[in-house]
Amino acid sequence: MTKRTLQGNKRWRLLVALLFSLTLALTPSLADARAGSSFGGGGSSFGSRGSRSFEGNGASPLGQTMTSHSPSYGAGYGAGGSFFSRHPFLTGIFGGFIGSMLFGGGFFGHMFGGLFSLLIIGFLIFFVIRLLSGGFASAGGGFAPRSVGAAAAPTQQRYRGRDITVSDADLNAFQSLHAAVQEAWGRADLAQMRQLMTPEMLSYFSEELTKNSSQGVQNMVSNVNLAKAELTESWEEGDMEYATAYMRWTALDYTVRLGAAPSSPGAIVAGDPRVPTEAEEVWTFVRRRGGHWLLSAIQQV
Repeated sequence: MTKRTLQGNKRWRLLVALLFSLTLALTPSLADARAGSSFGGGGSSFGSRGSRSFEGNGASPLGQTMTSHSPSYGAGYGAGGSFFSRHPFLTGIFGGFIGSMLFGGGFFGHMFGGLFSLLIIGFLIFFVIRLLSGGFASAGGGFAPRSVGAAAAPTQQRYRGRDITVSDADLNAFQSLHAAVQEAWGRADLAQMRQLMTPEMLSYFSEELTKNSSQGVQNMVSNVNLAKAELTESWEEGDMEYATAYMRWTALDYTVRLGAAPSSPGAIVAGDPRVPTEAEEVWTFVRRRGGHWLLSAIQQV
């Protein structure tokens, strides 16, 4: 077998492995009733914390976020970070649009969701084929070298906003939001959630409610008792203000089959409607200066 044939076989094996991985990654998970919160036993973290989205804060890193991860520094970063961190409301609207295509019900929702997934897969396949065939290599047989200027540029401190102090009224607002969000989630009330969180967060909640409906279940949350709420940091970026708080609480958190009374046989899918469970999470809130606080991120502890 020639050397060219061996290289060709190796490339195709890599391509097949990539396609298999994509299949696994794009297959919907039915394990979690709710991504990112204690509701239904989910375990991921999602949302946006502005310029501090990727900082370590003692909680799980954000697994789903529309905040740009590319480094932006000093003067080049400006007073408000990247577009995604400076516009959490517009960014969330875009996320809701994508979420409605991928997870919305009906013929058009499934059709556009499928087309969007196929476009992603096609792009990745094209990228890998070009990469394996040397399409992105330089004429000298390797990847283009970094410029000397870029290598020699001094490292600047990442912009992360300016620390601020919030009032007791703000702390009370965070506690009220915590209770209201959980109450709205327990009722699957997207109209109420729209008034309590950023559009980005609403898109994640909507996605999980769609998954629950497709499985014929509903996550119920009631008797919420906030045991501890502690502000961990607060800062501003341009005209946006952020605040992050550690939350620990107990609640009746269980999942039932749609349309079934919790007392009926076989209605309980997970949890116990009589035994409270304890949860710990870190919630981040955002507002335009002088406006109302909205839920912007949830992180697991």
